[in-house]
Amino acid sequence: MLIILLLGFSSGLPLALTGGTLKTWLSREHVDIGTIGYFSWVGIAYSLKFLWSPLLDRYTLFKAGRRRSWMIVTQVALMGCLLFLGTLNPLNNLSLMAAMAVLIAFFSATQDIAIDAYRRELLSNEELGLGSSLNIYGYRIAMLISGGAGIGLVGSTFWPITWGQLYFLMAGFMAIGLITTIFAPEPKLDTPPPKTLLQAVVDPFAEFLKRPGAGYILSFVLLFKIGDALAGSLLNPFYVEMGFSNADIGLIAKTFGFASSLIGMFLGGIAIFYIGIYRSLWVFGILQAISTAAFAILTYTGNQLVPFAAVIVLEDISTGMATSAFVAFMAALTNKKYTATQYAILSSVATLGRTFFSGFAGDIVKHFGWANFFFICALIAIPGLLMLIGMKKYHTDQAV
Repeated sequence: MLIILLLGFSSGLPLALTGGTLKTWLSREHVDIGTIGYFSWVGIAYSLKFLWSPLLDRYTLFKAGRRRSWMIVTQVALMGCLLFLGTLNPLNNLSLMAAMAVLIAFFSATQDIAIDAYRRELLSNEELGLGSSLNIYGYRIAMLISGGAGIGLVGSTFWPITWGQLYFLMAGFMAIGLITTIFAPEPKLDTPPPKTLLQAVVDPFAEFLKRPGAGYILSFVLLFKIGDALAGSLLNPFYVEMGFSNADIGLIAKTFGFASSLIGMFLGGIAIFYIGIYRSLWVFGILQAISTAAFAILTYTGNQLVPFAAVIVLEDISTGMATSAFVAFMAALTNKKYTATQYAILSSVATLGRTFFSGFAGDIVKHFGWANFFFICALIAIPGLLMLIGMKKYHTDQAV
């Protein structure tokens, strides 16, 4: 379980460094909000990871083992890329920064494929629930460090560092995952890996697409969290424009948000146990849409900390609950024989639409303003919620 927690940390660390933290850096350097919005497309690598996930099922890179060899290679690559990104300046190297951010996202997505497969193969069925929770906790701790704590340190009086030095520091934190991987055991499998690359590519897709309602299920996975993700793609630039300092963002948006997310995931797990995944998706999805619209309140209250904290707590508890239900929903969909590739497919579909459309978020803000932007994001959540009406007949009793 300690291994799973630490690998979750390694998985979560790069995400903010190509997302919210990077966008905050760009905002502080007065990069155009439309351009910052396009940086959301960096995350498309997470949405397309199913394209190369069969490679990780089929091939072993060196003697460390099939899963551990891929993790070691991606972790070393991430450390190097983060160090290089820290040497760049948005005013002089914006295009190169974008290219490096894409490369970091690619290696991070590849690491996620390997870690997700490793976790499934290492743990018994009885351990999967606790292991998945600890993986998310490690992930959230990493995002707190690379997002909240990291942003708060830049220009602070406590321990002032530059944006570049922040990325150097985060490259050092990646060593936690690397050391864990080096000393962790390689999972022992009851069944051999695919004998050919063709088998690794075709079989997981074919098995899923033969199921009744496969297209409907994939459409729901695409749409369920799209409104929340669209709003979340520009939250850090929004905080900057509302007049909040780096310290405010680090303490309230990230630290309070981190604690609220953990509370939300805990409450979500309990609720799922008692009312099931299907009903939880309804309740948490509605709460998630309401919390997205609540950010419009801050456009009227300005940089007052109490409304800021209240909206953050509401958003992160709601999102944590919805994430618990959504992850459980996708896990229940996977065939254990093809867990790595099928989970990569589902998580790729889940992020593809929201990553693509998030690229236009900055343009929406420029045309409609911040308050209307959050109302629009809340309305975008409605189609995914309505699809739940037809979802129950396509799912198993275990999943609903």
